[in-house]
Amino acid sequence: MAATDALRDALALTERWPAGFVAAGVVDAAGARTTTGERARAVPLASVTKALVAVAALVAVEEGSIALDEAVERVPGDGATSGATVRHLLAHTAGLPFEGHEPVGRPGARRVYSNTGFERLAAHVGARTAIPMPAYLREALFWPLGMGRAVLEDDASAAKDAVAGLDDILTVAAELLAPTLIARETLAEATSVQFPGLAGVVPGIGRFDPCDWGLGFELRSAKEPHWTPPSASPRTFGHFGGTGTFLWVDPDAGVACAALTTTGFGRWALADWPAFGDAVLAAVRSS
Repeated sequence: MAATDALRDALALTERWPAGFVAAGVVDAAGARTTTGERARAVPLASVTKALVAVAALVAVEEGSIALDEAVERVPGDGATSGATVRHLLAHTAGLPFEGHEPVGRPGARRVYSNTGFERLAAHVGARTAIPMPAYLREALFWPLGMGRAVLEDDASAAKDAVAGLDDILTVAAELLAPTLIARETLAEATSVQFPGLAGVVPGIGRFDPCDWGLGFELRSAKEPHWTPPSASPRTFGHFGGTGTFLWVDPDAGVACAALTTTGFGRWALADWPAFGDAVLAAVRSS
């Protein structure tokens, strides 16, 4: 992917964002990247953490340490409903609330975005592999991909507490365009609708019916309004974080885009991110 003037102009739109720190970039399946801002500075990812944990969980699936449709055992003091599987946790359909452990429904019945679900997923992977999720992330994802500034501290939440730099996130983006750690078939399943037809809420944006989700990745599908570009393929997938971070991958365009800021997600992001993404896609398609 050549760094065209149009692509540089698109990235320059981030200079207008009301954020004290911004680093953004675009990467293609060959790993070629164009960036703006400080690429090495590590910042809190918030819920973009879930995308990293999802990839690590898929590595554990391919290693045979866990299976998507195996039941996740209850832990002492956890009121989670029985019958929830790894797939339920990854797809936010385990019947768990956003925060807390008391169930809000039965597995597979509703799409309820859940930090607790990802923390349960991390605990399950740790129990099955005998490697706590922070260490498993390092061994399964960070080290193999050379993500030198990516960290999840030992006592941190696997739903929201990783930190990383732009180069780290663009490396993950390239992996999601042309996987090397997992099979293409595994990625295809992870980026297809799980439990079709379920309604739900995308935090900070609103309710959608259906609210399509893959295995750890939100799917754009036909959601409007949305934080991804309006011109993006319905197959576009990714995640955004409450600290003003995002990663989206458009497999039809063969490109991925990420941005890191230190300004909380809000109305500014819903106004600026889609327009920025449209400019990026227009530049890529015209090159």
